[in-house]
Parts: sequence; C-alpha cells; structure tokens
Amino acid sequence: MADDHHHDDHDQIQGGHDDVDLIEAGTTPAAEIAPAKKEPQQTWRIYAPVIISLVGLLTGIVLDKYATPEPTSTPERFGWFNNLVWRDPVWRDPVRLVWYVAAYLPVGWPVLKRAWKGIISGNVFTEFFLMGVATLGAFGIREYPEGVAVMLFYTIGELFQDAAVLRARRSIKALLDVRPDEVTVIRNGKSQTVQAASVAVGDVVQVKPGEKVGLDGTMRSDKGSFDTAALTGESVPRTIEKGETVLAGMINGQSLIEMDVTTPYQDSKLSRILKLVQQATSRKAQTQEFIARFAKIYTPAICGLALLITVVPYFFVADYQFADWLYRGLVFLVIGCPCALVISIPLGYFGGIGAGSKQGILFKGSVFLDLVTQLKTVVMDKTGTLTKGVFKVQEIRPVGLDERALARLTAALESKSTHPVATAILVHAGKGYETVSVEGVEEIPGHGLKGRVDGKEMLAGNTKLLRKFNVSFDEALTNIPYTVVMTAIDGQFTGYFTIADEIKPDAAGAVKRLKADGIRTVMLSGDKSAVVEAVAKQVGVDEWHGDLLPEDKVAQVERLKADLSSNAKAKLAFVGDGVNDAPVVALADVGIAMGGLGSDATIETADVIIQNDEPAKIATAIAIGQATRRIVWQNITLSLVVKGIVLVLGAGGLATMWEAVFADVGVAMLAILNAVRIQKMNF
Repeated sequence: MADDHHHDDHDQIQGGHDDVDLIEAGTTPAAEIAPAKKEPQQTWRIYAPVIISLVGLLTGIVLDKYATPEPTSTPERFGWFNNLVWRDPVWRDPVRLVWYVAAYLPVGWPVLKRAWKGIISGNVFTEFFLMGVATLGAFGIREYPEGVAVMLFYTIGELFQDAAVLRARRSIKALLDVRPDEVTVIRNGKSQTVQAASVAVGDVVQVKPGEKVGLDGTMRSDKGSFDTAALTGESVPRTIEKGETVLAGMINGQSLIEMDVTTPYQDSKLSRILKLVQQATSRKAQTQEFIARFAKIYTPAICGLALLITVVPYFFVADYQFADWLYRGLVFLVIGCPCALVISIPLGYFGGIGAGSKQGILFKGSVFLDLVTQLKTVVMDKTGTLTKGVFKVQEIRPVGLDERALARLTAALESKSTHPVATAILVHAGKGYETVSVEGVEEIPGHGLKGRVDGKEMLAGNTKLLRKFNVSFDEALTNIPYTVVMTAIDGQFTGYFTIADEIKPDAAGAVKRLKADGIRTVMLSGDKSAVVEAVAKQVGVDEWHGDLLPEDKVAQVERLKADLSSNAKAKLAFVGDGVNDAPVVALADVGIAMGGLGSDATIETADVIIQNDEPAKIATAIAIGQATRRIVWQNITLSLVVKGIVLVLGAGGLATMWEAVFADVGVAMLAILNAVRIQKMNF
C-alpha cells in the first residue's frame, strides 16, 4: 500500500476506493488482511474526524437557527457570544465561514488532496474531484452546512465500504491462515520456540502431538500420522514416511516428529493460496469492466452537464440569478457522483469471493464468479474428485468358513503390511484380529502375503499368488473389475475380498444438484472402464469414459466444448485433483481443482479451488456466482434509477443538496449493505 495510506489518518477514512483498487490490483500484503493488535487505536483514528465534523456541523446548524436576529428573541439567549459574534451582521458571516471550514476540513481535506493528486496525474474526473467541486462551490455561495454535510455523509459511506471490505478480508484470512505463528526449532541440540516467519530453509523443526505444522518441509523422523482435513478435507489421517513432504496446516498425530524445512514461511503452499485469493479481483468480471469504462465516460459527462445547467440559462431566463443556477449545477454534481456504482460493484464481487472462502471455495477472480453462472457442462475426474482415493472393502465372499472368521484371520495376516489394501481390510475387520497368533510373515512383491496364522499356512493376495502356490480357484473371479484379495488356508481356497475406492458421501447429491440446474455431467477417468461404469451408475452422471490417458481426456474435453460452440454463452468446467489433470483444467472455460493443495500444477492452472475436497461445493460455487451476479445487477439498477430520477429533479431546481446526498451517499450505502448481504446467505 502507498505510504500515505498509513501516515495520513484521514486517508484511512477515505480509503474505501483505494482499498478496493488495492484488492483488485492484488497488492495488499497478507498482514493487512485483518488488522491485528493495534486495531482499537486505529478505529479511533479512523472515526475521530467524522465525529469532529458531525459535532461541528450540528452545532453550526443549531447556532444558525437560534442565534440569528429575530424580533421576538431575547438579547441574552446566547450571552456574549450571541451578541458579539454570531448575531452581529458584521461578524456573523466570517465567523460562520471559519466555523464550518473547521467542521469541513477533517473529512474534506483528504478528499481534496486526492482530487489534486488525480489532477496532476492526468486523472481529473474522479469522484474526489466531483465532491471537491460540489462542496467548495457550496461554500462559494454561502451554503456552508450543505457543503459540510455532503462531504461528511460521503465519508460515512466510505466507512461503510471499508467495514464491508475488512469483513470479507477477515473471513478469507480466518479460513486460510491456519498456520501457527510460532514453531519449535532444534538449534545446537536444544529446542527453542521462535516466530515461524524467522525460520530458515534447512532448519530442523520439532512438532509435538496435536500441534499444527507451521512450515513446508520433509519428514526427518521415520514416519508420522497427520490430520490433513484443514488442507484437503480428508478425515482419515495420512501416514507420512521419512523423506516425504509435510505441509503447513497439517496437524501432527500421536508421536513427536522432526522435519527439515524446505520452504520459507511466506512461500508455503498455504501462503500461496492466500496470495491467490488476495489477488482474486485483479481478474475482473465483464460487468465490473463495463462499469469501469462507463464511469470514465459518465463522470466527465456529469461535469459537462452541470456546467451547462449553470451557464446556459443565462441566455434564456429573464431573471437569471447566477447563485441559484450554480446551486442547481452543484446539486447535479453531487447527485451524479458514481459512488454507488464504483464502490458497490467491485465490493459485490469481492463479497462473493469472501462468501466462497467461507465455504472452502477459492475463486481466483471475479470473472469466474460470472463464468460459473454460464456452465452447461461439468466434466469430472473420478479418483479424488467423486471418490476419496481411499481403498475400502466392498464385500467378502467366504468359502468353507463364515465371513467374520475370514475377516479376522486375513486381518491378522495383513496387519504385518503397510499397503493401502491391507489397511482397508484392517479397518473393515475391526477389533479381534490382535489375539490371533501370526508367525513367519513373508511379503512377496507384486503378489501378496504368506504366513502362519493360528498355526496354519495362509495366503492373501492376487491371483498370481494363488497360482504360484498351486491353489485352484474359479477363473471367473479374474473378471471382477475391482481389486480382489484372494485367500487360501493350508492350500485350500477360502474366499476373497473385493476392494474399491470409496465414493464420497456427497458425490451423488452433487451430481443431482448439477442436473437440477440443467447442467450436463460427464466423468472421465484413467481407471478401468468397468470400474468407471460402476461408479458412474452409483453417482448418476450422464456420460462416462474410462481407460483414458491424459491426452485422451484432452480430446474428450475438446469434443464436449465443440458440442457447446453453438451457444457463445455456454461454458464448460473441468474438475480434477492431480498433476495429470492440469492440461484439461487449463483447457476448460472454468478449471476447478479438487483438493488443490495436493498438486502445484493444478493450483497454478485452476480458476477455482475447492479446498475442502467436497464435490457438492461445485454446485455451491455456482449458487454463489448466481447470487453475486443477482446482487450486482440489483445495485446497478438501484443506482441508475434513483440517480436518474433525482438528476431530473436537481436540474429542474426541485432537489436540494440534501436530496443529492441521499441520491449519492444514501444509494451507495444501500448498495454496500446489499453487497455484504451475500456473506450472510446460506448456500
């Protein structure tokens, strides 16, 4: 931010538009998303000038009414001040001028300063220029209270906007910045607590059980279990082995671990996501760009019309009074100020981005809030998008013993393995297998496990394992599309487990919501076609394709986009989660990353990131986009209609500065309140 924004107290008062500009330019530093410990003092400094001006204005109005000469007034009503100063015709007007100037400067000086900066930089026709001309003009024709009131209420409108922006920023920060401020570093063999931002790459960090990881790094300990729900939405703890990546925001499980820091605090993946959201509105929606272009034409036009209203009647009106027509022109300027448009439109989109952040949906630009409302086709990857990417036992088919016994014996053998398939069997079996005696377990790579369970020789693995040990089984089992774990005891086939990726609980509901919005759903996967078909039927997608390489996915997306080419406004989204999905995410009109913290390439390429890994959030993102667009157009309509009516009244001399204040600041405040409404909506 510019230095003067910090050093000039009043700049913060009038900082609404600058703040929006900074958000749009993506230059607001992370530390300023939410003011920290000095906030009470800053709040006083922000509101003090408004309070001073308000007190000065109200006092002046009271003195104007009760200290003016009246035939029935008593000479001692206001004592010596009344008789000597305010009441005396010689002194009264100069003192009133000084009084109202003193009331005007706390809120007016920052605006005049910005107007001057705009003029010398070539950007003359700004709202600061309009407000400056209108209020100084009011002073020029001795309408002092109205000059102060216009600037005061304009400032209050700015404060409303500042509060709305701050609220949105805080909601984003609260969602994303889950990193601890302090970490424990091992230096010279001793542990010490330091600020996370001060830790250098290569330092060794110790993380206690239950603590959040503060920086990105690699595991130094043999292994550890981490809760990654804050990053990916996965409820199942993830085991990370020595040398594997640990990310800031993960929560350490039950053992003390050490890790080597690989990335500075400000460059962690979580920090990068935070920066992406801060920069989000630099990619503006078409409506926003239109309003910006409109304001550049509209504002000079208002200035020109105000000048014509002041001057032209001289040639046509017999009893032309310059002060009267100048007043009309000044009223026209205040009414015509495009505050409501230039404030509320970007604020509406930023509010949409903030609402998305609360839902774990990160829009990389307001343009994508508009684009998601135009989606007609949503293409989804299978693994990690509609399914959890976690193995789960689907069914057990025992032969010669009951299901519970087979699960118990197989789990006892699989407990000696760390393979994901083994974990799935252990979870399904539950308690009880710990009491089974297991000896001589041997893991045969690419086949499975062999060992003695309850004194009997047991096998658990794929068909190759059973063939290796000459165990006969029904060859039809090889046609099962899922992963199959076959078992044998003492050379006899004893049944099998089918294991498949678990479908996310909200996947079917997500597809149903998309269909209800008239959106075509397609699933693409590199998995076996039989598996893809089974998942597709369970979740209810309209079309599916399996056995696809990354280039095959690209071809399918190109085909689907071609199907939409007849409708210029129809858009396609692709939802994926891995590096292999990056090409199609980039190709889609809207690229959506599911669990995007898992892949750098997908984060960089995607336009929307669903942080909590729920497919239902796709429909939520669309709903947020629709609500944002609806509110933006409500604000545009409100602003233009009210301003149009009051502009006509002002040009005809039927509106005073007070009506002008409502048409400008009042409508702006209503539009701001409407814009922040989106953050309270339920999606």
